[in-house]
Amino acid sequence: MDELRFDAGRICLDLLATAHPLERLDAVAPLCAWIRGSGLVPPDTPLAHADPSWPPAFRELRRNTGQLVHGWLTRTDAGSYDLALSRVNDAARAVPPVPRAVRGEDGGLVRELAGPPACVALLAAVARDAVELLTDSVARAGLRQCAGDNCPIVYVDMSRGRRRRWCSSEVCGNRERVARHRRRAALASRS
Repeated sequence: MDELRFDAGRICLDLLATAHPLERLDAVAPLCAWIRGSGLVPPDTPLAHADPSWPPAFRELRRNTGQLVHGWLTRTDAGSYDLALSRVNDAARAVPPVPRAVRGEDGGLVRELAGPPACVALLAAVARDAVELLTDSVARAGLRQCAGDNCPIVYVDMSRGRRRRWCSSEVCGNRERVARHRRRAALASRS
């Protein structure tokens, strides 16, 4: 499986990235890896209770969130995504996982969940992030779609001057620079 990516700037946008370039949330294990890697739960949170109903629930939230985000980017008529909006709002109503501070092995405070997170609680955390993103005019103004060839990833541009072009400089940015170099080299060899 390709490495999971967490460079979009928001957890709801990182969820959108799980469909590119191929489906990554097709089973419980990769979903649990995404949940941990995204920071939804502390890294060593047990998720053994996750079951096969979880990946379809996350894919549905991803689909609805994607419809809202892409609707904003393309300035599509808001009426065309009312059902997606309703579903994201419904998901956001649940109580997200409850964190608590506990003493770690070194005596410092670490984050732990009060109990095993339910799927609906994890979905609520991501849905609330989408609601916050889409209702915050400053964050929403930073939404960009990657300029890389065939890259649908959306990210929040927090760069100075808001001139970021790619979802990741190391991935799409590097591809673009290599392609540009090859085009220049091909032109030079024809001369």
